[in-house]
Amino acid sequence: MLIPLPSVPPRPAGRTISGRLRSECLGLAVLTLSLSSTLAEAYRELPGSEGDGHQVVGPSYHLDPDLTDRGNPKGKQFEFSLRLADSQIFRGDDTTLEPAKKAVRKERRIFVYVPAAYQDGTAAPVLVTHDGPSQLKLVRNALDNLTRSKNPDRRLPAFVVIAVENGGNDGKNSERGLEYDTMSDRYTRFITEEVFHAILSDPVIRAAYPHLRFTSNPWGHATMGCSSGGAAALTMGWFRPDLFRRVIAYSGTFVDQQDDDAPEEAKYPLGAWEYHSSMKLIASSDKKPLRIFTHVSENDNRAKDPESTAHNWVMAGERTAAALREKGYHYRFVFSRATGHCDSRVFETTLADTLVWVWRGYKDTGN
Repeated sequence: MLIPLPSVPPRPAGRTISGRLRSECLGLAVLTLSLSSTLAEAYRELPGSEGDGHQVVGPSYHLDPDLTDRGNPKGKQFEFSLRLADSQIFRGDDTTLEPAKKAVRKERRIFVYVPAAYQDGTAAPVLVTHDGPSQLKLVRNALDNLTRSKNPDRRLPAFVVIAVENGGNDGKNSERGLEYDTMSDRYTRFITEEVFHAILSDPVIRAAYPHLRFTSNPWGHATMGCSSGGAAALTMGWFRPDLFRRVIAYSGTFVDQQDDDAPEEAKYPLGAWEYHSSMKLIASSDKKPLRIFTHVSENDNRAKDPESTAHNWVMAGERTAAALREKGYHYRFVFSRATGHCDSRVFETTLADTLVWVWRGYKDTGN
């Protein structure tokens, strides 16, 4: 069971969560999330192998009808902001940043979509997406259509979508790069300790769903992103499989893009390149309880770069998939022909299938 949060006073539109409120919720966060490991050990699912392995799409693409508005009942969407200065994890003042060159946001927007199929009071699974509402429209349509699918093999659970805006800019020495490309559990802790509980204590959301709660089962926690957001998705699961176990990474930045002056450089000198090359983290580590989707485009970033640059996205994507296959993971790898980095056509063609595959086998346990 989850412990209910204390009541909080309402705040006006354009509202932000204060640091004091975050602190009040943090103790409850620890209690809630500590239940996840016990729950996960008792939980079992049998997803089978359907959809596993290497897939090739293109060069022709189409918009999957399940990603369009088919007239089904709609859920409710919410938006609020979190001030970076109120965060205990990503305040926007990290020593690796160069704010004069790469601006840092003062606030980040949080978008929440609760599907019509969700019943208030049940423990909802969640999908955390990176870079704000970038693919939120497609995910909303997939939920509206596939939570009520008559085909049990093409049905989605009524998960809540949490789309989190990055802290600003891109690449090394940026806030976005710090959050997404760092090889640690910092971003996972930011999501679970700050974002989750900001949502559950938001007065507008609470007014609409007084008993909204998230499952403590890590198999009910999925994460999705593209580019460095894709690297963040894999890193969330890799470093904290006790909290996130379903991963979707499009055009993943599995290259050397971690800040050169980050403390993590001492242990992971080539950043996410270490997953598949050099240290070979995937191959050399014990198999983790993860279900992983990855993708790369034929003409993805720096596709002609030599290995020595540690910046060839196509090489990184293919090697990551090969390592997952050799290690025996439930994985799905899509190679898309005649496409580029984070190509919208790939999402429009594959995202419904991707969501169905990554959630395959999930069982609602009520916790």
